[in-house]
Amino acid sequence: MPAMPPLSAETLPMFRSHARSRVEPLLEGRRVERREVAVRGRDGHDLAMTVIAPDTGSDRPPSACVLWLHGGGMVMGDRFAQLDIPLEWLDELGVVVASIEYRLAPEATGTALVEDAFAGLAWIAGHAAEIGADPARTVVAGTSAGGGIAAGLVLLARDRGVPVAAQLLVCPMLDHRNRTVSSRQFAGPGVWSCEENAFGWSSVLGGAGPAAVSPYVSPAVATDLSGLPTTYLDAGSAEVFRDEVVDYASRVWAAGGQAELHVWAGGCHGFDSLHPGAALSVSARRARLDWLRRTLSA
Repeated sequence: MPAMPPLSAETLPMFRSHARSRVEPLLEGRRVERREVAVRGRDGHDLAMTVIAPDTGSDRPPSACVLWLHGGGMVMGDRFAQLDIPLEWLDELGVVVASIEYRLAPEATGTALVEDAFAGLAWIAGHAAEIGADPARTVVAGTSAGGGIAAGLVLLARDRGVPVAAQLLVCPMLDHRNRTVSSRQFAGPGVWSCEENAFGWSSVLGGAGPAAVSPYVSPAVATDLSGLPTTYLDAGSAEVFRDEVVDYASRVWAAGGQAELHVWAGGCHGFDSLHPGAALSVSARRARLDWLRRTLSA
């Protein structure tokens, strides 16, 4: 990681400039169809979404669709960030991948981010036939902040009666309270420190008091985790989100749900994105792929 000053309101523009991604290198050599669509958000805001499907001809049967939500602490990143993760699922399983440009904090706060994600989910449901997707097999997935938004989106979809086949949460950002051991254990500098985590949450909460924090924003405060689709969660053992991920999986089980949990020994936050060729990263990515293959074939 390059040497960077502490993340703050003053340094956020610089962090954002470093967090921009390009999709073209990821698509080079892949036989895919890419389309750019505009999705109308709940508040009327137009959101960009990239849809990438296998280019296997017009007779391709409908496949599962993954709605991907990128990481970046809810304050940075774009829809192309960490897209190499779901593109591996496209390669191996033939899924359609859709990634939405949800708005970022502090410009957008509260439920705006998860509502943007919901708009992407609703668009997929309404346009499944034209993108070659099976609306009954939509998977919501994301990493880091995107994993937290994915978890909030699945809660929101459950409460609005919108079906989701599965959720795949990679080192998700789930709890604004920062009260676990791991949330205080990993101070900066680092990939995502406890100080950076506090800044990210304060940015998205926008000064809201504890009682005003929606479970769609901070899924760990949800009192009811029943009725969720089958769930995959993972985290590194050496990251801020470790304990809240373990707790969330335990609460899904306690509510009668199905969850698979992996805590990767020695893994820092985002280890498999930073060093995808490392042995630990290869194992983590293979475990997600195997789970997704089993889930979609069930």
